[in-house]
Amino acid sequence: MLSQPFSSSKREMHSRALSAEFVVIGGGFAGVCAAVTAARSGTKTILVQDRPVLGGNASSEVRLWILGATSHMGNNNRWSREGGLVDEILIENLYRNKEGNPVILDTILLEKVYQEPNITLLLNTAVWDIEKADPQTVSKVYAFCSQNSTFYEISGRLFCDASGDGILAYRAGAAFRMGAEEKRCYNEQFAPDKGEFGELLGHSIYFYSLDTGKPVKFVPPSYALKDITRIPRWRKISSSEHGCRFWWLEYGGRLDTIHDTEQIKWEIWSVVYGVWDYIKNSGNFPDAENLTLSWVGTIPGKRESRRFEGEYTLVQQDIIEQRHHPDAVAFGGWAIDLHPADGVYSSQNGCIQYHSKGIYEIPYRCYCSRDIRNLFLAGRCISASHVAHGSTRVMATSGFGAQAIGMAAALCLQKGVLPADLTRPEFMRLLQQRLNLAGQSIPGIRIDSAGNLAASARISASSELRLAEIPFDGGWMPLDYSAAQLLPLKAGVRYRFEIEVEACEATVLEAELRYAAKPFNYTPDMTAERVRIPVEMGTCKLSVVFTGTVPSDQYGFVTFLKNNALRIRSSKARYTGIVSVFNKFNEAVNNNGRQTGTPPAGSGIDAFEFWCPDRRPAGQNIAMRITPAIEAFSPSNVVNGFVRPTVTANAWCAAFGDKMPRLSFCWDVPQRIGRIRLFFDTDYDHALESVQMGHPERVIPFCVQGYRILDGHGNVVCECTDNHQTINDIRLKETLETDRLAIVVEHPSSEVAAALFQIHIEA
Repeated sequence: MLSQPFSSSKREMHSRALSAEFVVIGGGFAGVCAAVTAARSGTKTILVQDRPVLGGNASSEVRLWILGATSHMGNNNRWSREGGLVDEILIENLYRNKEGNPVILDTILLEKVYQEPNITLLLNTAVWDIEKADPQTVSKVYAFCSQNSTFYEISGRLFCDASGDGILAYRAGAAFRMGAEEKRCYNEQFAPDKGEFGELLGHSIYFYSLDTGKPVKFVPPSYALKDITRIPRWRKISSSEHGCRFWWLEYGGRLDTIHDTEQIKWEIWSVVYGVWDYIKNSGNFPDAENLTLSWVGTIPGKRESRRFEGEYTLVQQDIIEQRHHPDAVAFGGWAIDLHPADGVYSSQNGCIQYHSKGIYEIPYRCYCSRDIRNLFLAGRCISASHVAHGSTRVMATSGFGAQAIGMAAALCLQKGVLPADLTRPEFMRLLQQRLNLAGQSIPGIRIDSAGNLAASARISASSELRLAEIPFDGGWMPLDYSAAQLLPLKAGVRYRFEIEVEACEATVLEAELRYAAKPFNYTPDMTAERVRIPVEMGTCKLSVVFTGTVPSDQYGFVTFLKNNALRIRSSKARYTGIVSVFNKFNEAVNNNGRQTGTPPAGSGIDAFEFWCPDRRPAGQNIAMRITPAIEAFSPSNVVNGFVRPTVTANAWCAAFGDKMPRLSFCWDVPQRIGRIRLFFDTDYDHALESVQMGHPERVIPFCVQGYRILDGHGNVVCECTDNHQTINDIRLKETLETDRLAIVVEHPSSEVAAALFQIHIEA
């Protein structure tokens, strides 16, 4: 029992003093990625989150899907899903939660943090003040947890503000911007008209519905929107949709998205309950009789508030022109995505999105405060213009940059330097190398082979895929949209393709060989040649011969233009780095086969077509014989430094007929081996939305699930029978000394050949 007498003075609150090398404020997706990456690199880390769960907008409190460069597979950014920890989380979520339950995602994010002994996690803890050692150095933050009535005094050497609104950076006095810049500020031609777009992007709240199997009555609260026609897009409301498919239920772009958040929340609640009242009680949705409102968000998902000034500010031109930065540590690929300021009450489309022709680099300098020397910026408050923020703000991109911050923090502490010092070339090369070994895939930067024992070995394989034929064993694919087979081609080589078509009438097949003007892109904006081939009614084989060629080693698009009279044979076989794409549409990302409408005159944005894959189980390859055969799957690829397709497949791929594919390494003298990293194919083209949408499989069909590693005597060093992750980091209990090593892999299925992108072997 506890009993205390009356006190004439106020009582002191319980308090605790904590310290760490790295303190992360904000446990959204970005904060989680920064903290876990730093902790795995040996850094003592404190993660402070003001909510009861992790994930921010991705959590069960808001329920927005995690997306980034893949953009719902609705753009030309092939194989662009973010790597490293972002990929690990999304792949794990697929394995445990392919249906997209946001509560399960909560558990995965909590587990990732809980499993790291170097992380101290403070949930329900809000930062309210800071202390400086000098004008440019943060030394402490002060926070309060309402659940345990405890004040925290948290000291650190390095800090990261991933709080969204930037509470730490703001209190520390760092320079920031809030709102839209004028065109002249950064010479951004797409800077929006403030009359229509206002200063800021608004907030959203979502709802979920549930079929109870019996009629359910709904009586709206008094604050529900009464007149549904106040929403100009009310006719788009559907009883079959819920969750973040109602992303356009947005409000607040003309208000202060920090200090007016509670006011904004009430307005969106009014909209949500008004929409549900309309669905339930208007009589226009008889299928809604048995539906009940199972969940409504209690906090709004924020898109924009403060953006802090870093050593560099990302702008429109960086995205559209795909500018190169020597300190690139991440990439983006979501469209520049701006919303009308009146949100749900606007008569305009809910968003205006314009895409680049490919992914763009994000420099490290965007993540370092230019004013506070020991402060990193993560998430939506990084250094970017309002226009560029329209792309960088999405969660997979935010988390991707944040894991670069986590790695940078660890490197700073190891080298005894401050964040800005890492821009020195010797430090930046080391940071980029460590990131790429963790799966970052920084554009154009290979994993350095120095220190990789595999690179010094003689490498051989039991077989090597030689793509002379994509088998004619699939169904018929109607050419109601133009279709193309994306293949890694050689510069100057003339190819012949034999296909099988079925015509319902005599017609002409138009075929083109296309390619991207920038070899690292997958926007087929150049045409090497077009051929026209007469086709008689019925089924026949056709030879498509191109005398035109691609100008460099890069992917070519063997293209068959839309023809409603034709169907083309598909194949069941799937291969790493090989995909079919279609000139279709994806309204979710403003894709109607090309940039929606024509980009505004003088906007600095290109008009071009979209060629995107279909989601599995659709999206089969086009069956064809290829002469000369494509030879892009050499075992030497496993040490070329790339862990995903770029201008070629970058993988060793075994032949289908090889019953026990084996990759062998031989050295002249015995090597001491303590760590082996394997990089498998988990289809970086698949968007892996984290909630709601659902996915067709728990394990990506390209992923090698079973493998054994053998030493020179045939002894099993490591065996795995149920892999589903991209990167397998194997740390041997005892150092192995051998002059030979072999990896025996299993084909994922009879329709998918075994493949391995990279192997990295260390002492």
